[in-house]
Amino acid sequence: MSVRWGSVSITGNYRENNEDRCLADPAGRFFLVADGMGGQSAGEKASELASELVPLKLVQLLNFENDEPGRVSECIDRGVNHANDEIMALSELHSEYHNMGTTLALLVCVGARFYVAGIGDSPVYLLRDGALQKLTRDHSLSEALLEAGTITREEAARHRYRNVLYRYLGSKEGGTGANARQVDPRSGDRFVLCSDGVSDGIEEPVLAEILGRHAEPQQTAQALVEAAQAGGSKDNITCVVVFVD
Repeated sequence: MSVRWGSVSITGNYRENNEDRCLADPAGRFFLVADGMGGQSAGEKASELASELVPLKLVQLLNFENDEPGRVSECIDRGVNHANDEIMALSELHSEYHNMGTTLALLVCVGARFYVAGIGDSPVYLLRDGALQKLTRDHSLSEALLEAGTITREEAARHRYRNVLYRYLGSKEGGTGANARQVDPRSGDRFVLCSDGVSDGIEEPVLAEILGRHAEPQQTAQALVEAAQAGGSKDNITCVVVFVD
């Protein structure tokens, strides 16, 4: 199974600095997007730590050629929990990083299997045979209200708590594992990992259309970011696009 990928991250129209980070492993073993939060440079530091520490643990622990699914999930959890611990520790030690945090969207390729994880509200989508599927769940208060049946999907989309997270890296709940989801990839699959700067800027039908339109992943990533920016996204805008050949 071979993959091709592309990535784009921009500050956007409404922010002065980019607190997002994205990473594509040069060997195609893992991909991630992190969307930092916190005052001053705290959000940038949190997303930077996540994008450094999670891959470090994955490389240390995993046999990417062939590893047992249960062990892969355990190693992903260990990497995520390690990053969470370090972010929380730095937040407590240095006042300028107080209460910093970051989301994480992660795709790990081991043998012929993919593993997808999301913490916070940076989603991972799969386009397969023209149908778009969201592979992660948002850890936002509005999503929790939706799951409880308190509000509708339409209300959740514009709810005042839609961007308030109860779980992210840098929180106690962020150290409870990643709940990685196993996906058996097929030729023609197209994955996108993105910050909410993308998902808030374009509707899912538009995302699906753009994801299926272009022949190259870098071209696709650029088109998604441009569409989100044109759609009025008020955040940093970042995505990683992965094509399965």
